[in-house]
Amino acid sequence: MPEPLDPDMFDPVCPSDLAPIRFGDKWSGMIIRCLEQGPRRFSELRIPLHGITAKVLTRSLRTLTRDGLVERTVHPAQRVEYALTPLGRSLLEPMNAACAWTEQHWDELLDARESSPLTPS
Repeated sequence: MPEPLDPDMFDPVCPSDLAPIRFGDKWSGMIIRCLEQGPRRFSELRIPLHGITAKVLTRSLRTLTRDGLVERTVHPAQRVEYALTPLGRSLLEPMNAACAWTEQHWDELLDARESSPLTPS
C-alpha cells in the first residue's frame, strides 16, 4: 500500500494552469500524479485535489479510464480503486519533461501572462 497522499502536494502558488502543456483536462495530470505511487481510492484522490468536485473527479476518472490511462478495479465489499495502466505510466516521463520545462521558464510564463491578460470574447 502506498503512503498517504500529501494534502499539499499541489502547491496553490504554482497553479497547474500556468503550464502551457496540458495532459487531458484541467485535472487529469494531477490525477495521474496522485496515482503515480500506486492504486488509490476515490476519497484518497480528493485529499490533494482540494478544488475538485466529486462530479468532476468522476468525469475525469471516467475519461482517463476510457482513454486506457487508468484502470478501475472493484474489490469485495464494493471497494473501488484506481490505478495507472502501463499506458498511463508511459505518460509520466513526458509529464516530468513538461514540468521541468515549465519550471525552467516560470518567470517568462508569468511575465507573459501578466502583460497579456485574457480578454473576454
